[in-house]
Amino acid sequence: MDKNETFNHSDFLKNLTQQPGVYRMYNQKQEVIYVGKAKNLKKRVSSYFRKNLDSIKTRSLVSQIHDMDITVVNSEVEAFILENNYIKKYKPRYNVLLRDDKSYPFIFLSEHAHPRLSNHRGARKLKGEYFGPYPSAWAVRESLRTMQRLFPIRQCEDSYYRARTRPCLQYQLKRCAGPCVKGLVSDEEYTQQVDLARLFLKGKNKQVIESLVDKMGVASENLQFEKAARYRDQISALNKVQEQQWVSGDQQELDVFGFAYRNGIACIHGLFIRDNKLLGSKSFYPKVPAESDAEEVFQSFILQFYLAGNKVIPQQIVIPLELSEQESLEKLLSSEAGRKIQFFKGAREEKRRYLQLANDNAELALLAKQSEQKSVFARYLELEQILEFEQPIQRMECFDISHTSGQLTVASCVVFNRDGPYKTDYRRYNIEGITPGDDYAAMAQALARRYRDVKDESKIPDILFIDGGKGQLAQAEDYFETWQQAKKPLLIGVAKGTSRKAGLETLILAGSHQTIPMAADSIALHLIQHIRDEAHRFAITSHRERRQKDKNTSKLQSIPGIGAKKRQSLLKYMGGLQGVLQASKAEIAKVPGISEDLADTIYEHLHN
Repeated sequence: MDKNETFNHSDFLKNLTQQPGVYRMYNQKQEVIYVGKAKNLKKRVSSYFRKNLDSIKTRSLVSQIHDMDITVVNSEVEAFILENNYIKKYKPRYNVLLRDDKSYPFIFLSEHAHPRLSNHRGARKLKGEYFGPYPSAWAVRESLRTMQRLFPIRQCEDSYYRARTRPCLQYQLKRCAGPCVKGLVSDEEYTQQVDLARLFLKGKNKQVIESLVDKMGVASENLQFEKAARYRDQISALNKVQEQQWVSGDQQELDVFGFAYRNGIACIHGLFIRDNKLLGSKSFYPKVPAESDAEEVFQSFILQFYLAGNKVIPQQIVIPLELSEQESLEKLLSSEAGRKIQFFKGAREEKRRYLQLANDNAELALLAKQSEQKSVFARYLELEQILEFEQPIQRMECFDISHTSGQLTVASCVVFNRDGPYKTDYRRYNIEGITPGDDYAAMAQALARRYRDVKDESKIPDILFIDGGKGQLAQAEDYFETWQQAKKPLLIGVAKGTSRKAGLETLILAGSHQTIPMAADSIALHLIQHIRDEAHRFAITSHRERRQKDKNTSKLQSIPGIGAKKRQSLLKYMGGLQGVLQASKAEIAKVPGISEDLADTIYEHLHN
């Protein structure tokens, strides 16, 4: 429908304020299709309704406007923040959208008597020191492995540490000093190692080595040759780590972003430097509306990147291009960080070197992404031909079930779109109330929970794959038999061959139960294998997480009438959970604070 029939912009502009604020544009379905901010609302919104619009994107956007509203704010900084909040909430199709909004992980050094090194993500509420942020959980794990080789500081859970009566394997491997067992290491020695680890994490490697050299000399003079040998080995390991540090400089705290943008695909590559060390890098691929200009893409990325999640904003940020609203962005980020934040465009030699490195990585990542998209597109085309789809396949989903001997069953649902895995829409379901091991009932429950409240037609898949044979597929057929919506997915079962080898899968079409012939080297089959394997991976990962959570949860927690104090008293007087499980009702009743009635409840709950 033409915009003039749906939206009278003249009347809207007539009374529009010139104050700063945020505007939202709606289509005929009352969906937010664009969110923008402005220093002067009247001037900015009026620019959309000029007779000659240069941008194809703007012409397409304006043609779909059915309604608009505005929110007036006090300053441009407030407008930036509100715009970002609206973009996160509505995900408008004409805005640049950063899909990665997770907080980054840190290495955490606790404040215990014997401090622990661990990874941490989220709000920093625990007492201790945080080092980072690291660009990925993998980078943290690698750093912690390196720390284990260098400094024998415990990385075990507090509950595991408290329960030890003899040293574990990490002590035997010389990766932990064994503070859990009295006599293995003195508090003074352990504190020294913690101090050295702290200096290392702060990037002061030279100072750490000098300190170890001094300690080795003192130990040799005192004829403590074993201790001197340990210091020598630490120095050797540290020197190797320094050799492996492929980028180093004099920058204490710096984020560097490279940028590549072609054919509607943008890649922003970030280098994250803390305490003179490159902690790692990461490529981002924001969703970019057609015909967006480079400055809009990059500025939207910077805004959403630093205002999403629990990210640390560094004092200096190196960017690949000038931003027209750079001063306002600096002011906004400074107010968020509570200190002065500056943008640079690689002014000095070192910053230029980092920027060139980031730009090179962005270019390489963009080429790889384009190649991957061509491959995925070709796979979709072949699948459409085999299945005789008249319209392009936009969305596919796949279900899988995972459990251990029928216990703690989890169902997974993964989603693929034209770009490949769409992890934002992945879902997992903890299956309850079924006979243990009944995969058919688990599949039926997962399908019912997934699709019972679907109202948006775009969320209904074109193809629904079921990992399993005719039995699992029958559950999907039964569910969709009474499906009321106009759009109905094509149901396909993916049964593994007798040898369970890739390429020997049998594809079963719902209804007729005919098999769909595909060659083992078919790229369409590779696409189906990819979505099936991803569903399998996600199901197993989810099941393991649930199993670990169940393992870490005391059986006493679910007993009515048992709070933290009584639980602690039971464990203390019975010598742990095994003691409670083996005790009789009379023995449980002897625990202070436990009545005979409560002892009956505890016993029945644990044994029945």
